[in-house]
Amino acid sequence: REAKWKGGERRQGVSLTHTSLVSSPQWCDERFDFQATFLQCLAKHVPNIYSAEMDPLLEKQEEMVQAAILYPLERYLFGEDPDTFLEKLQQSETSQLCGKVFKGGETTYSCRDCAVDPTCVLCMDCFQNSIHKNHRYKMHSSTGGGFCDCGDTEAWKAGPVCTKHEPGASGSPKENSECQLNEEVMEHSRRVFPSVIKYMVDMLIWEEEKELPPELTIREKVDSYYCVLFNDEHHSYDHVIYSLQRALGCELGEAQLHTTAIDKEGRRAVKAGRYASCQEAKEEIKRHSENVSQRPLHVEVLHADVMAHQKFALRLGSWLNKLMSYSRDFRQIFCQVCLKEETGSGKPCSISKLMLWDAKLHKGARKVLHELIFSSFFMEMEYKKHFAVEFVKYYKALQKEYISDDHDRVLSVTALSVQMFTVPTLARHLIEEQSVITTITETLLEVLPEYLDKNDKFNFQGYSLDKLNRVYAVIYDLRYVLISKPTVWTDRLRERFLEGFVSFLRILTCMQGMEEIKRQIGQHIEVDPDWEAAIAIQMQLKNILLMFQEWCACDEELLLRAYKECHKSVMRCSTNSSRLREKTAFHLCGHTLESRPYRVSLDPVSIHLPLSRTLAGLHVRLSKTGRISRLHEFVSPEEFQVDLLVEYPLRCLVLVAQVAAEMWRRNGLSLISQVFYYQDVKCREEMYDKDIIMLQIGASLMDPNHFLLLILQRYELADAFRRIKPTKDQELIKQCNVLIEEMLQILIYVVGERYVPGVSNVTKEDVIMREIIHLLCIEPMAHSAITKSLPENKINPVTGLRTFKDVKPGVSGHGVYELKDECLKEFNMFFYHYTKTQHSKAEHTQKKRRKQENRDEALPPPPPPDFCPAFSNVVRLLNCDVMMHILRTILQRAVELETHLWTEAMIQMVLHLLSLGLLEEKQQLQKSPEEEVTFDFYHKASRMGSSALNAVNILMLLEKLKRIPQLEAQKDMINWILQMFDTVKRMREKSSLTTVAATSVSEATKGDESTQDKEKAERKRKAEAARLHRQKIMAQMSALQRNFIETHKLLYENTLEAQGKEDAIMEEESMSSIDYSRIALGPKRGPSVVEKEVLTCILCQEEQEVKLESAAMVLSACVQKSTALTQNRSRILELSGDTLDPLFMHPDLPCGTHTGSCGHVMHAACWQKYFEAMQLNFRQRLHVEQIFDLENGEYLCPLCKSLCNTVIPIVPLQAQKINSEDAEAVAQILSLARWLEIILVRISGYSVKNAKGEKQNAPAFVNKGLGSSALEFNSILSFGVQSSAKYSSSIKEMLILFATTIYRVGLKVAPNEADYRIPMMTWSTCAFTIQCIENLLETEGKPLFGSLQNRQHSGLKALVQFAAAQRTTSPQVLIQKHLIRLLGVLLPNFKMEDTPSLLEVDMFHVLVGTVLSFPSLYWEDAVDLQPSSISSAYNHLYLFHLTTLAHITQIVISSLQFYHCFSQDIPGWLVWDCVKKGIMPYLRCAALFFHYLLGVSPPEELQQVSEEGQFKALCSYLSLPTNLFLLFQEYWDTVNPLLQRWCADPVVLSCLKGKSIAIRYPRKRNSLIELPEDYSCLLNQASQFRCPRSSDDEQKHPVLCLFCGAMLCSQNTCCQELVNGEELGACTSHALQCGAGVCMFLKIRECKVVLIEGKTRGCLYPAPYLDEYGETDPGLKRGNPLHLCRERYRKLHLLWQQHCIIEEIARSQETNQIFFGFNWQLL
Repeated sequence: REAKWKGGERRQGVSLTHTSLVSSPQWCDERFDFQATFLQCLAKHVPNIYSAEMDPLLEKQEEMVQAAILYPLERYLFGEDPDTFLEKLQQSETSQLCGKVFKGGETTYSCRDCAVDPTCVLCMDCFQNSIHKNHRYKMHSSTGGGFCDCGDTEAWKAGPVCTKHEPGASGSPKENSECQLNEEVMEHSRRVFPSVIKYMVDMLIWEEEKELPPELTIREKVDSYYCVLFNDEHHSYDHVIYSLQRALGCELGEAQLHTTAIDKEGRRAVKAGRYASCQEAKEEIKRHSENVSQRPLHVEVLHADVMAHQKFALRLGSWLNKLMSYSRDFRQIFCQVCLKEETGSGKPCSISKLMLWDAKLHKGARKVLHELIFSSFFMEMEYKKHFAVEFVKYYKALQKEYISDDHDRVLSVTALSVQMFTVPTLARHLIEEQSVITTITETLLEVLPEYLDKNDKFNFQGYSLDKLNRVYAVIYDLRYVLISKPTVWTDRLRERFLEGFVSFLRILTCMQGMEEIKRQIGQHIEVDPDWEAAIAIQMQLKNILLMFQEWCACDEELLLRAYKECHKSVMRCSTNSSRLREKTAFHLCGHTLESRPYRVSLDPVSIHLPLSRTLAGLHVRLSKTGRISRLHEFVSPEEFQVDLLVEYPLRCLVLVAQVAAEMWRRNGLSLISQVFYYQDVKCREEMYDKDIIMLQIGASLMDPNHFLLLILQRYELADAFRRIKPTKDQELIKQCNVLIEEMLQILIYVVGERYVPGVSNVTKEDVIMREIIHLLCIEPMAHSAITKSLPENKINPVTGLRTFKDVKPGVSGHGVYELKDECLKEFNMFFYHYTKTQHSKAEHTQKKRRKQENRDEALPPPPPPDFCPAFSNVVRLLNCDVMMHILRTILQRAVELETHLWTEAMIQMVLHLLSLGLLEEKQQLQKSPEEEVTFDFYHKASRMGSSALNAVNILMLLEKLKRIPQLEAQKDMINWILQMFDTVKRMREKSSLTTVAATSVSEATKGDESTQDKEKAERKRKAEAARLHRQKIMAQMSALQRNFIETHKLLYENTLEAQGKEDAIMEEESMSSIDYSRIALGPKRGPSVVEKEVLTCILCQEEQEVKLESAAMVLSACVQKSTALTQNRSRILELSGDTLDPLFMHPDLPCGTHTGSCGHVMHAACWQKYFEAMQLNFRQRLHVEQIFDLENGEYLCPLCKSLCNTVIPIVPLQAQKINSEDAEAVAQILSLARWLEIILVRISGYSVKNAKGEKQNAPAFVNKGLGSSALEFNSILSFGVQSSAKYSSSIKEMLILFATTIYRVGLKVAPNEADYRIPMMTWSTCAFTIQCIENLLETEGKPLFGSLQNRQHSGLKALVQFAAAQRTTSPQVLIQKHLIRLLGVLLPNFKMEDTPSLLEVDMFHVLVGTVLSFPSLYWEDAVDLQPSSISSAYNHLYLFHLTTLAHITQIVISSLQFYHCFSQDIPGWLVWDCVKKGIMPYLRCAALFFHYLLGVSPPEELQQVSEEGQFKALCSYLSLPTNLFLLFQEYWDTVNPLLQRWCADPVVLSCLKGKSIAIRYPRKRNSLIELPEDYSCLLNQASQFRCPRSSDDEQKHPVLCLFCGAMLCSQNTCCQELVNGEELGACTSHALQCGAGVCMFLKIRECKVVLIEGKTRGCLYPAPYLDEYGETDPGLKRGNPLHLCRERYRKLHLLWQQHCIIEEIARSQETNQIFFGFNWQLL
């Protein structure tokens, strides 16, 4: 605050103006009326301060507010200087609660180990300083408006306080007394706060637009008004901008400013003026913003003074907010004042007034108000309770306001419910004292009545999605209240909870049977009904239903009473609808069932039965606690009516079966969707699963035969099992078969599915384990896939499973779990949560697995756990008469081969049921003596049927089944069952000790064993037969082959002979030239290895040999600018290439041009056709956005779809042989010195020729007397010339095309075939590409030769040959000029004004340029000449030696500078070490260059990785002595003067004096920045990131550049830049600087990598961070702790260094073209 108080006179001036408030002696007097004085002061100052609302000067306003109002107010409140007072307070006060309020997008942390419930979160700072950092934490992005729970002991099981908020953490432990405010200040606060709060409340809920309250009106009213526009969530940004432009006629920029401000603050004055003109503007805006689907914008006309006071009221709010953080006493006094009701008026207290008015306030006001509540009420537990009571008191009103409001939930006061309802003690208090559960459920009933139909059932046809989403908020509140179960129950709590439960049952009653449907017959349904809303509400209620059941289960008395209430409700619903019809009887197998007729296929049926399902849940919990024995006290058996309870869930299951049988096809998609959700993991817990339990309850309480008859009747299968002759209608038979299958499946589930705590004695862990085992039986799965397939509230960590991390190796896969072998035995083929596809997949997988292990393929059910006593009767279903009849009938049909009446699936299920029965009997026999076991499945199954029909028993039927060919697959299973029959039989007989039976048993077993042996033998025989058959076929094939060769003998012999000859020739050659063959330069140069290249065009598939004179073949290629090798990214890249001279490359390689190819070959003509076709196609499809830019020659490679923008012509290598005798002879004459002289003469001759035209640019030869008369202009030709290569016109055309592309892309200029810089760019891209490849091989640790990918090899070969050939398409004079300038660096004789110093050029670029341009010296006017092999061998050798000498000099100078030892002597070994290390990359690049230029094969040593061997091999290949300093010695006479001149250069001198810094060799290799191991460190960095350009504290989207580590603020208007007149986002403009347009960013809050190229293209890429399960987490959806995966990060690094980012983007955009909506330019 000092900065704003320059000089004290101002302050005095201010305080004198209103002595009444500060310096008057009355203020210690009791009679002093603070309120009146305060209001007077405000009335006087506020309208003046906030007078300019259209473009307010915020700083000035703030200064005036401080001076005129807040400073005097604080002075009065504290009794001394505010700053010093607050400083004292700050040091003494530390609150244990953190109380930080989250903004949208901030990262929050929760701990899975210690949080009491998922809503407990920590802010970044508290988390970093807490014990939870090492636990299993979760990260999330906040939606805004949450509150850090650090210090709240009720939120954490352990570690509730971080080190920052521990009591006494702030330094010396102070006594508590100092924190107390003194009495005087307390007294003042009690005076000040009520007035301030009253003023705030009055102003915020002030409704008069034109008038102020009388106590604030002191001056006469002025006609000055504002037209104020308010924010809402319906109109889009663009719509508002448009409306403002039309209505007010303002500029786009101004409209944008207004709209941004409205979105941020919630309201904004858009016009000032007299009342009439503002009113007119209001009408205009409304008119323009209204259309068919939208309400108009909310606009008001406010008097300027009203606006001012409302603004100031908010300023006071934030002032109070600041005060609250200083002292506890302030908070308490504030809360007391806010809660005080005006006596006797019956009006709500201040805080309730504000809450009730919340929905009418604008966004900015709400934010201030909510922050104030957070900083005051929520920081004091006692007052939080009072606030919660007030909140619940007005709960209904608040929720209704919210539902009709149009702001997001975050901005509504109702969003605070989570802060109160989740605190366990508070929730308990609210339930007991305020009946909060009843309040919430009643609210729900009051907001949903518009959806009730005439039967008082919900019907959500034509619902509004927005409104329902708001209703869900109420449901969430119920969830919050129930989140933690009470440990102690009081009578009052019980009563209140039951009251709430009964009230909740009323909602369920309205849902029971809602949205009934009838089967469409004849005609398809016309309009699909809305089904989403009903299912969505069911999903929302799922957790609440489970929580209610859990709560009831906590207390025995409560559980029974709740059961009674629920039963009553179910009965009420059931009896209503089913009274209508008379009962009818149904007979089968001597049993009779009386029931009311009902057919699912004709009568209405509903899938929504929450009441029945809740009852099932309570029943299971009764059974689990064993309290079911007391049930009869609450519900008498005659009231119970189990058949009615079962009826509805059974109808629902039948509906599902009929849908599967395609009987409801005409009901459209909505029904299919409902059935899908009914069984889907999101809903099944409270739908499908509970229906199965309900049937189990029915089966346990009804007579088993009656139960089965009921099922047969409801499935409409009574006739199918009555031996009535079936119809001939195939459709009906098919339906019937599917229904039988579905029914058998349900029977299997009812009897066999016991993994529910309460149905049998299993724990929740067992249940989850079983779910996971069955998921993994389908296929190995990733952790996230497993968690998605489990119900959400049941997710424990995956335990007991063998984990394979990264089973899919490589960097795209993720870790998957596989099943341990010992868990396989628990596989149950008919697991009730399998969908049909999962079922068949799992069966297939398991059978395959057993086959591989050479076991039989039987998959019997695992022995199920025993039922609890309450459910023990269910197993009687298996051995009752009707069941036997069903099983026997189906088997009989199969044996009689009535093919259309049975299916294999049916048989499989029958076998499964048989297995279950046998297992059950076996288990019972093992547990208790034989005579006590009443379960006689074996007996019933082996018994003959009494009637003639059933003359065969099941055992006999099974034996017959084995012989049926269609059931081959089930054979193993049938055998298993027969064995089981046998085992059970023996167990029965063993116990009855009948010796008589023993013999027969052994015979039977023998028979059985013999059948098994027979089968094994049979299998062996089959395998043998198959093997023989294969052999026979192979023999036939080879005979045919021989026959063919015989007939076409001549042809074969010719080819073989030719091959032999070639091999022999090759061998001879390699014998003779073994010494030379591995040297590339000088007179000893080895022969070029030239293979005949025959390539196939990928477009027309024709082959062609590559020759100079034939039509051109081309490689698709991509040229791009690159900064992949530079260390110095700050060097500003020249954006326009018009003036750039690219001849010399700076040694830092700041930005090169890289050419890469995908290695695919085409004819030039084919490629041109292809490209033209693409262009044509594009012109016809104008509205389709293209991934590539055809204007700039881009296209996708026709084969691999890589992005390309040009083609490289394939120029064949000219084979050159050196005659060794001639070479020796030349060696005698041509020394380096003589060679230099010859060149000088030649060049000066040329310059004399050309000088006639241009005087000024002839190089000044320093020594004119150098040339002796013997040397003349043509002596250079005397060492051998030959005529130049003649290229075909199509090759020339392609040479020009490719060169122009390099020039255009590399310099970012318009193409110009005649530009003098084209040759320079050609040499430059050649050199730079070689450097990139060398760099890549080095970083990957691969050998220099032999390890390149095919595409790199063919691309590089074509590129170097092209660079050599390109010279012929340019004027030779031009090439000579460039050559002279290049030589100027090496030979100071040629120095011109613009020749750079030795230290300012990259020597490898100079080498490539001089070698490729040197033949231009051989040019004559009349004839086209080029140097012969010998000449070029010497030219190459001497040019290379010269550049090497210069490079060594560079290295020595820079390393001397590095070791700062120009003055003293430096040890020789150190210099040698620096030189050897520094020159290595240069030598490697040179070796690659000369190899691809001359085709001489490199020494073996360069094809493996070794430091020492590599250096020697390089030296020998490049004709260098291994001691490089010998070069200086050898050429000393020539080099000495050069050295003198090199070092006389001013740049070198300043470097030698230590004034400037030279580049150090070897250059540092680039890598992506170091990322922290733990992702939360990055989030921490991001949370501290402040955008350099914006003042507000809104959360930004920070992104990290992975090339240079810069943190940027992305997707935000504050950081957009204008580049060449275009708006670019921060990332895009940074990419132009940092990566020449290509860059790689990490979006920190979303954990995604973004690749971008240029302004219009980009794609997302998985981040290199993985959780413990080996998966990435885009968007931090799962929130598990993430750690850096080095392997993935390396892949990103290679993507960059291989220049594949552009390719990756193009590929990604081609596969998912959804991204076109994204504006990459503004990233």
